[in-house]
Amino acid sequence: MVILLDQDNLPGDIYAVIFPTEQQRIVAKMLIDYLFANGSEIGKTEMGLFANQLHEGKAIVQEKGTSPLDREVRLSYNKRQFYDRILTPLRGMGLIDYDLYKKTYRISEKFNKLMIRVGLLWLRELEKRKK
Repeated sequence: MVILLDQDNLPGDIYAVIFPTEQQRIVAKMLIDYLFANGSEIGKTEMGLFANQLHEGKAIVQEKGTSPLDREVRLSYNKRQFYDRILTPLRGMGLIDYDLYKKTYRISEKFNKLMIRVGLLWLRELEKRKK
């Protein structure tokens, strides 16, 4: 996955840095919220249920408010695209980790460590060029 960012116009939302479309940002945020709501770890079955709810258009983005004008907003997102465009990039970048033995997905801090390693690679390149 390629992350294109401008240091002078860095968005305040991590999802806007990673995902190009608003719908992908919403779905990714819903997934992270779902993980946190379930103790930061879910199994393959729960992930499949989440993907099916998105696919069937049953995923609620905004709940119905007290006013008649505040309608419930639901989101539909293709299951295959969810796995290809949302879950796979989140796993590849280290935001979500998958445990092969327990068959669970969990929130991970590997993304932060990866960004530190990228910064160190750049510092090494600078040092190499200075010599």
